[in-house]
Parts: sequence; structure tokens; C-alpha cells
Amino acid sequence: MTTADTLRRDGARTLHDAGVFSASHDAAALLAYVLDVEPGRLLLVDEVSDDDIVRFEAALARRAAREPLQHITGRAWFDGRELAVGPGVFVPRPETELIVEWVSTRLGQRGGELGRRGGATLRVADLCSGSGALALALVGRLPNAEVIAVEKSAAALAYLRRNAAGSDVLVAPGDVTDPTAMAEVLGTCDVIVSNPPYVPVASPVSAEVRHDPAEAVFSGATGMDVIDAMTPIVADALTPGGLFAVEHDDETASAVVDALTIDGRFRDIVAHADLAGRPRFVTAVRSGGDAGAGADLDRARMEQ
Repeated sequence: MTTADTLRRDGARTLHDAGVFSASHDAAALLAYVLDVEPGRLLLVDEVSDDDIVRFEAALARRAAREPLQHITGRAWFDGRELAVGPGVFVPRPETELIVEWVSTRLGQRGGELGRRGGATLRVADLCSGSGALALALVGRLPNAEVIAVEKSAAALAYLRRNAAGSDVLVAPGDVTDPTAMAEVLGTCDVIVSNPPYVPVASPVSAEVRHDPAEAVFSGATGMDVIDAMTPIVADALTPGGLFAVEHDDETASAVVDALTIDGRFRDIVAHADLAGRPRFVTAVRSGGDAGAGADLDRARMEQ
């Protein structure tokens, strides 16, 4: 008789020997996926069938070869939501959830009603949306918002449409570096977020990242090609006082700050680190118009 816990421990050793950093977690996740139980219930499974052992060993071999866990299970979790993922779409990372937290905190919004002054709908755009992780998280946090998810890749769009089905997210195919196309798609936005490709092409990446589509990972020699092209488009689309948050490479925080500063239409430009202390994303507020130098989107909460 083979228990689930025995398989989990043996699987963790196999993954550890293969150089998988999260060996214990991944072994438990794979076994739970094969057995269709929650990982916390594995200790309660006294006997695993021979067929399930074969399935687990096959999944374990794929992970030991450094195929991403999420490609094997076909799912990833982001801000408490399960997303369909796989080859052809970038696997969302938990660090990106910090952008969701920043937007929610800046708006002072945790699930209540929110809209522009006068009751109009808050308009939010997620550029380079991929699986739709940011868009779906924000539509969940801002239930009175209109959220648009923009993605260029046909493969990623298939996952995005699948994940957005039944939600209030509007899916828009488009190249976020094309000013004409984006002017038509975005109109005027109150919030824009993005986790674009940002890794310099010569940078080494992990075996798992090599399974992500290259067009979702790399962005020219400096990693700034997409962000540089996107910056004036974002400034054009944002309403005065509108919020912008963009993820970036560990080495390019200052370059992103410089790009927003040089554009001249942003204020309150701030570089943020993740929970491990690594530079992770930059935020800014659209200046100009009626908003005045001290105003921001907080003024746009629906009046009670």
C-alpha cells in the first residue's frame, strides 16, 4: 500500500535533486492535481491506485525537466482566482499582485461602489494582459469599473478569452505600442496597469521562464522597448489624476522612472520593491488638465 504522503515526500526529493527550488510545494501540488484533492488533504489519502501513481510519476518527470508546474496542471492562481494557462501564454507571478494592491489602496477601494464624479463608470485598462490576471483581479476589486484587457498574441488571447468568459472584462486584441490602434481601443482611462515584456534579450533566465513565450518576456537590448513605446500612449489615454502602474526588470527601475519623467505628463512617480526587496514596479499619476498639481483619482469616488 502506497500512501499519498509517501509519494509526496519521494516526489519532493526527486524535484529537489533536479534543482527545483519549490520542490516540496510542487510535489504536493502535482499529487493533489492527479488525485483531484486539495493539497491539505493529502495526509488523509491512505492508498493511491497504481494508475494514479503512474500519472503522478509522469507529471513529476515533466516538472523535474523544469517544465513549469502551471503548464502541467493547466492552471495558475492570481489574487485568489484560478486562471487557465499553458504554452503560449505568460504564467502570472504572485509578485504582480502588488500592482493590484497598489491600485486598490490608492483608490481607497476594497469592494465598495466606485465611479467618477457624476456617477460615470471608472474605466480601467490592462495592457499586455496575457492570461488576464491583472484585469480579472481588478474587475473583482472594482465591481463598478469597466475593465479592458488588451493583448496582441493570438495564443495568449485564447487563454484571455477563456479566463474572461462570464466576467465583466472586455477583451481587445491590439498592439500596445501602436498609438493609432490604442487611441481607438482605450479612449480615456482612469487607471492603466501593465505587466509588459521587460527582460533584456541577453539576460539569463530560469529554465521555467524559457517556457514562457519570448514575446511576453523579452523587450530589446535594454528591456525597455515596450515600456518606452507605451509611455506616451498611456499619457495620452489617462485622464488628469489617472493612475498608472507598470512592472519592470530588476535592473530598470531608474530607466522606467526616467521614461515617465521625460514624457513630462506624469507626477508622483515612485519606484516600488517587492516583498523580497527587489525593484518590481513603478507607479505614477497623470498630471495636467483641471486636476491641479495636488489632485488624484481619489477625488473620483462616488459621492455618498
